[in-house]
Amino acid sequence: MTTLDPHSPAPASTQGATIVGVGIGDGPGPDVMAASTLDGNKVISSDGEHVGKISDIMLDVRGGRIAYAVLSTGGFLGIGDTLHAIPWSALTLDTDDKCFVLDASAELIKNSPGFDKDNWPSMADMQWGATVHEYYNRPPYWEATRDVVEGREPDPNL
Repeated sequence: MTTLDPHSPAPASTQGATIVGVGIGDGPGPDVMAASTLDGNKVISSDGEHVGKISDIMLDVRGGRIAYAVLSTGGFLGIGDTLHAIPWSALTLDTDDKCFVLDASAELIKNSPGFDKDNWPSMADMQWGATVHEYYNRPPYWEATRDVVEGREPDPNL
């Protein structure tokens, strides 16, 4: 099994959220940190528009991976928000500006399928998950990280 240097970028096929900025230091973060510290972080689109905030980080408990970030858009004080599942690999954590940058235009995000807090999709449904990842042009997280989880060399074709 290959050992990854925690201070160098992961291979693209195993990559989660990218980290940029100089806010890298000792202690928790940004390589390993509590998911709750990311709740409420603003999200900026690739074209520079503030599109919402992170409301939840969804874990694939059996697989030991981050499945999605949930982006909350619109609404006021949590009322009328639209929620969007975002592939973790589509995000970059900017430690300088303390925000996430989403590799998608504001228009793409506004047109993405969303849901409300009372009607969550079945996030464990791989067919649903594949459509979310395809929308953001990302390989499904369970495919992109399968080799690492199973202790194999990453597939360079992913």
